[in-house]
Amino acid sequence: MSGTAEPNSGHAGHRHGAGGAHVPANFGRAFAIGIGLNTAFVLIEAAYGIAANSMALLADAGHNLSDVLGLVVAWAAAWLSRRPPSQRYTYGLRSSSILAALFNAVFLLLAVGAIAWEAILRLFHPEPVAGGTVMVVAAIGIVINGITAWMFASGRKSDLNIRGAYLHMAADAAVSAGVVAAAAVILLTGWLWVDPAVSLVVSAVIVWGTWSLLRESLSMSLNAVPAGIAPEAVQGFLAALPGVASVHDLHIWAMSTTEVALTAHLVRPEADLDDAFLATTAHELEHRFGIHHVTLQIECGARECAFAPPHVV
Repeated sequence: MSGTAEPNSGHAGHRHGAGGAHVPANFGRAFAIGIGLNTAFVLIEAAYGIAANSMALLADAGHNLSDVLGLVVAWAAAWLSRRPPSQRYTYGLRSSSILAALFNAVFLLLAVGAIAWEAILRLFHPEPVAGGTVMVVAAIGIVINGITAWMFASGRKSDLNIRGAYLHMAADAAVSAGVVAAAAVILLTGWLWVDPAVSLVVSAVIVWGTWSLLRESLSMSLNAVPAGIAPEAVQGFLAALPGVASVHDLHIWAMSTTEVALTAHLVRPEADLDDAFLATTAHELEHRFGIHHVTLQIECGARECAFAPPHVV
């Protein structure tokens, strides 16, 4: 806890979450194993996709390649987010995890566009496919992607960056299962159009799974209030604190994919400087809303704050 006098206030309170800054768990081993397994599988899948003349297999290989790049970016961001603050980067590089999640979402959607376009061309000009080869290779993909997704499963609810990696791998496992089913249908019926049709289904699955990642990462990069935190509930909590007459200049934003920050001005006309009040408030904000980095400016209300009007930032 630290406090400094400011021209507009009796006291400004500032506190990190309990135990210091909240940093994501170390998934370094999961990233290393996932990148290694998927890189090897991409090379195998692409080679057999060309040999088997399977657009679905090549589409899945292209998707897996984008996931390898996504894992590399997510791993780099996870490492950067743990770097200490500096004089120029006073929050450290925590927001790199947000940029990584946004990059992964955009890159994945671009890859989907290329896959879908090629699949549409194949619908009009279907070509023979080696169904047996496709089935075996795609089945291997189910195992590899399933294992990789499992390694990231524990962090998917608390870290958007890790969730991006998890969603990619889980979607790949499901997509590979679809490719196996398509190959089986081709073997049984000889319907060549099934291969590009499955590629389009693959594309739809990827878009469906990626859209929420894109929306949340874009919102975070624009300093929106993170999903799961109701700003009106936070405002009401602060307004109901002992001695608080009003609350203004309230801002809530994501510092990273795991940390949330808050700043606010509290008008307390009759209250003295009170470090215990600030510490308790910061603790409750973390406990109730998951806000880890709290800065509060206390004002006596003797004159109107320049930031009091709701339209002023």
